[in-house]
Amino acid sequence: MELKLYDTLTREKRVFAPIDPNNVRMYVCGPTVYDFAHIGNARPVIVFDVLFRLLRQLYGTEHVTYVRNVTDVDDKINARAAERGISIRELTEQTYNNFKDDVAALGCLPPTVEPRATEHIEEMKTLIERLVAGNHAYVAEDHVLFSVPSMADYGKLARRSLDEMMAGARVDVAPYKRDPMDFVLWKPSKPGEPSWPSPAGIKAPGRPGWHIECSAMSWKHLGETFDIHGGGIDLVFPHHENEIAQTCCAFHSKVMANYWMHNGFLQVEGEKMSKSLGNFVIIRDVLADWPGDVVRLAMLGSHYRQPINWTVKGLEEAEKALSSFYDAASAEADPRPAQAVLDALLDDLNTPKAIAEMHGLKNAAGRKALAGTLGFFGFRPDELKAWQATHAPQPALPEAEIESRIAARNAARKARNFAESDRIRDELAALGVVLKDSKDGTTWEVAR
Repeated sequence: MELKLYDTLTREKRVFAPIDPNNVRMYVCGPTVYDFAHIGNARPVIVFDVLFRLLRQLYGTEHVTYVRNVTDVDDKINARAAERGISIRELTEQTYNNFKDDVAALGCLPPTVEPRATEHIEEMKTLIERLVAGNHAYVAEDHVLFSVPSMADYGKLARRSLDEMMAGARVDVAPYKRDPMDFVLWKPSKPGEPSWPSPAGIKAPGRPGWHIECSAMSWKHLGETFDIHGGGIDLVFPHHENEIAQTCCAFHSKVMANYWMHNGFLQVEGEKMSKSLGNFVIIRDVLADWPGDVVRLAMLGSHYRQPINWTVKGLEEAEKALSSFYDAASAEADPRPAQAVLDALLDDLNTPKAIAEMHGLKNAAGRKALAGTLGFFGFRPDELKAWQATHAPQPALPEAEIESRIAARNAARKARNFAESDRIRDELAALGVVLKDSKDGTTWEVAR
């Protein structure tokens, strides 16, 4: 079965055909390191980690290059560093390390390359110079701006008219712009902000705009054209639209990436996540209450292109499902995921179907395949067991008392006094103690 991926640019699911099967290349927009990453940020990290694992399975570990950038120069970073009274470098180092710890706890593999924007200023300046030379950019009041009218098919990713894009974007009104939609490639730095010698003959030091950073880093590490570009649906416009404009115009090409993939929005308990609503959830806080593998499985329970409703109930269900997988899986694992699971993932990364197929492996014939599938996804049984040991609900009665009541119930059952037997069972159930009868006797557990 062939891998099929939905391409946002063409609005269709297409068979994936890499430019070079010996070097399959993927770029995903990473964090802007000014604060802890929130649970919405975790979604693309987990989604594209699964795609990374799938591509490695199909083409070989050494034949896949995954680049996820780090934005470490940005207005938000400058403002937060000033607010905290620390240097920009100190802020970005702390935040980047926090991000790395969080995504590792979510079971994600490190990308092949994690380039920082500040380490690619020269590549950005080179692209800007090329755009100015090709009349796709111009200098105005120490700014360099991309000329949107210079690109005939600008808007092809978002599929909106210029009027619609202008209405939906936060367009900076500036007298030096030739067109309201023109966007900044380079701008002058204010005192105390990071700065570098400017391109295009500008004498004042400056710093890059956001969009040019990703064009430069993807070019540096993946080339002028590569296979897959990913990110959240919120990045389609203007960020990814502007990346296409910059890259295609700089290199006189029609294509930046052959497949554009975007994950859907995340809501928290049915509402849009926002600080004003008090439901803004950071990954670090979720990991304080739940193991990373449970968070990971809960995230994969929805198809990546669909919106996801992040709920406590969803986490509880994921924990039960994961526990059942570990109980059923054998210690010996197949070297690859089960074919039915692989087939589901080959169909545009259909993780809900893959998880459903995993439930079908919870039998004697599927135990090794289930173990191999869990390993493929990056799940770690020891982590869940350790969490359950410390988070297991405590019974309302001492264990000796519970055992005593079970013994009394067994005696009542033996005497065929079923009314008394049922009374003891119901009494224990009311206290949160659930009895399970089997041919080997009666066991109990605390209801979650």
